[in-house]
Order: sequence, then structure tokens, then C-alpha cells
Amino acid sequence: MDAEKQRQHDGAVEADIERLPVDLLAHILSLLSPFRDLSMAEGVSRRWRWAVERSLASRRRLSFAGQRTGDDTAARLVRAAVNLRDLDICWGCRITDDGLIKISSADCVGNLTSISLWGLAGITDKGVVRLVSRAYSLQHLNIGGTFITDESLYAVANSCANLKSIILWSCRHVTEGGLVALVNKCRRLECINVGGMRVPPESLVGLLSISPALEIRSTARILNLNLNAGVQVS
Repeated sequence: MDAEKQRQHDGAVEADIERLPVDLLAHILSLLSPFRDLSMAEGVSRRWRWAVERSLASRRRLSFAGQRTGDDTAARLVRAAVNLRDLDICWGCRITDDGLIKISSADCVGNLTSISLWGLAGITDKGVVRLVSRAYSLQHLNIGGTFITDESLYAVANSCANLKSIILWSCRHVTEGGLVALVNKCRRLECINVGGMRVPPESLVGLLSISPALEIRSTARILNLNLNAGVQVS
């Protein structure tokens, strides 16, 4: 009997929750921070899924870091986050070029000031170029640990005039040509991380001749080599 009463109680609570107005439910869900919790809420019912999408409309930051999020789910949620400014879809996600291309069509992309794609092994220039080509307000970009080439940097240089910092850690297919194009066109660039790249240390001297105030961050080995050469690297 006790078990039966508990089931009846649980059913009544569930019914009460389902009777909440969608806007109120969306407000409650907007208070959830971890993406995992939002994903679980989204799976309760179609109504809850609508509420999750509405709750995303007020969010300024969205992170999928460490979550096994796929292309379709990530794109759907980013499209719902119309006021988004900070997008983190780095390590752990199952995002591919198809996902980035779908995300690039979201209304919020043109207003994003920060994007992190750190450690995404399934992306290439194809997806990155499409995304950054619409990110006109971008100030901070992390594409370290990916397999991008100079093609992505050319797209950043042509589209992201407000860029202030970029992380290219271990982007071993990027060359001096891509870095020069980036520094030449992104005149507001303040900091660049080139650690783990194959670009020779002497090439960094050329970057500083273009932008003397540029802060170049790298590995300790390159740091010592460039300090001896008079290059300001941290």
C-alpha cells in the first residue's frame, strides 16, 4: 500500500509540473547551468524540449565541453540561443564539419565574441571557414589542437576584424603565411598562442615587425630562443 501511495504521489507531482506554463518552465530551466542537466530535461517530453529551447534564448554563454554532443543537437540548441555571445564546443564533443556548417546558419553567430573549438579532432578547414566567415564580432578564438591549415586563418583574417586573441596551440599544419595574413589584417590582435606549431622561431620576428605590441605566447623552448633573438614572447 505504501508503494502504491508513493506511485500516486509521484504521478500527482508529475502532473502538476506538466501543468506549468511553458514560459514559467523555461524560466526555471534557464537556471540550470550544466549542459548535462539541460539534456536530461530536454528528454522528458516534447513540451519540456520546447521549454529548454525557450530557456536558451536568454543565455549569453553555452558550453558543450566534455559532453558527447552530436552535430544535430548542438546546432539545434545554438539556433535557439539567439542572444549567445560565448560558444564553447571543444573537447569531448562529437562535432564534425557538418555540425559547424549547421551552426554557422544560426542567428547568433554574427554576434558571437568568443568561440572555442579546442581539441575537436573531427573538424577541418571546411567547417571552420564557414563558421568564422559569419562571426563578424569575434574577439577571442581558440582552435588549438585541431587540424586546420592556413585556409582557416585566411578566413579569420578576412572576416574577424575585431579579433583580439587567438589560440593556435599544436596547429601543426599552419604556416608562416597564415600567421602573417592574420596579423596583417587583424589590426586589433593583442595575443597569439603558437605553442607546439612547426613555424620556425625566426618567423615570429616578422610578426612583431608588423605589430610590435603583439604578445606571442609559446612553449618554453621557443620562448628562450626568441628572447635571445630579442623577440618579445611570453
